[in-house]
Amino acid sequence: METWSGVPGKPTILVVDDEQSMLTYTRTLLETSNYLVDTATSGEEAIAKVKHKAPDLMLVDMQMPAMNGLQTIEVCKKLVPEQRIIMVSCVTETSNVVQAIRLGALDYMTKPVYKAELDAVISRCLSAGKSSECDVPVLHFTATTDQEHIDNLTDDLFFLAASPAMKQLRAQTSVLAKVDVPILLLGESGVGKEILARLIHKLSPRSQKPFLKVNCAALPAELLESELFGYESGAFTGAARSKPGKFELANYGTILLDEIGEMNPLLQAKLLHVLQDGQFSRLGGRTTITADVRVLAATNIDIEKAIAQKTFREDLYYRLNAFTMNIPPLRERREEIPALLKHYMDRFAHKYSQKATQYSDKLVAACLKYHWPGNLRELGNFVKRFLVLQDENLAISELQDRSRPLNPTLGSQPKASAPAVEKGLKFLVRSSKDETELKAIQEALAATNWNRKMAASRLNISYKALLNKIKLYHISPSNSD
Repeated sequence: METWSGVPGKPTILVVDDEQSMLTYTRTLLETSNYLVDTATSGEEAIAKVKHKAPDLMLVDMQMPAMNGLQTIEVCKKLVPEQRIIMVSCVTETSNVVQAIRLGALDYMTKPVYKAELDAVISRCLSAGKSSECDVPVLHFTATTDQEHIDNLTDDLFFLAASPAMKQLRAQTSVLAKVDVPILLLGESGVGKEILARLIHKLSPRSQKPFLKVNCAALPAELLESELFGYESGAFTGAARSKPGKFELANYGTILLDEIGEMNPLLQAKLLHVLQDGQFSRLGGRTTITADVRVLAATNIDIEKAIAQKTFREDLYYRLNAFTMNIPPLRERREEIPALLKHYMDRFAHKYSQKATQYSDKLVAACLKYHWPGNLRELGNFVKRFLVLQDENLAISELQDRSRPLNPTLGSQPKASAPAVEKGLKFLVRSSKDETELKAIQEALAATNWNRKMAASRLNISYKALLNKIKLYHISPSNSD
């Protein structure tokens, strides 16, 4: 597949629109910005041009006869998977925006397009995929975003896009944030689902309104219902006065339902009703409350399996699944680890008023080799310990030890071998702690018939902490018997 050779310093852009006046107008705007422009009056003509020489970027109109913009995008992405495309339309229809992003469009613009906005969007889309993005936090804003907002946002969020999957997520985020649809965030524990949710909120029109998070796994069903929807005075024993729920408090803002896969099916039915019409009643209440809230949901469970097992409502899944963003685990985007190590070191050094410690090539190599079952959360904790202890050999030994599967057999602990003794007291203490912790977790899971919530309660740790330990020690029902 050929690409346009163009002129050095002049990116090539193909504008696809069936209205000649719009083609002329858009072409004029682009050429004044030093772009090399070609045009097509139909999807079929655009596809023929892409087959011959793929441009750096395409602007595709949504409403065209015969082959519309979505169909054009789909074919062009199959011909050239890396093709950058922006969809343009005279109306903003949520379904079209979502479908365009699913097909691979990087952004969505509404007619009439203005030069400042067009230049900003094109610049952002043309820069997607450049290696220089690997070393810095990647946060995208419109041309009207002020510097103070950027500084505040950077303090709270670090969204790195170095791998192809994360670059695609970054592009999707900048577009979906503007479209008021529910989004389902999937991924293992610790991959950064909450960070992505907060970024979506910050880049959305609701950014000046509240962002509230509710952990659906942390509370029993009765308490979770009152946390979400509130209660009236006298609704239950101890309810001395009325209390608004998170949906009321997040009105005109965004709510993140974290670990939604753990929500009780009966409560899922009430949530579905709220998503459908935006109305609910407090516990013990007789009046209907209306709230305009954007819902983001996150989970690390296998949703399809949960639906098959009747623990998650299929209709709720389809209501939440206007768009799904699947965040890959850290082991599938190892190229981001060096930048993440630097970010966490700078962050914790500033937080604890210490001088940032430099990583040796040996330590970075060990980090790149390690599988990071706890993902970003585990990486952050690793950097924190390294900063405090200042012991590189211990840090590398820690990673190597965790890479070896522990012996799941319960019973007396084996005597330390001579090589183990030579590693020192810290190693022996840590090994002993790991074996004891593993045994306690296995016994708790066995005693509760693998009810993880009950097991976490018996162990006096949080549900999320237990999930992280299960992954860390590679515990499964088959090796817990």
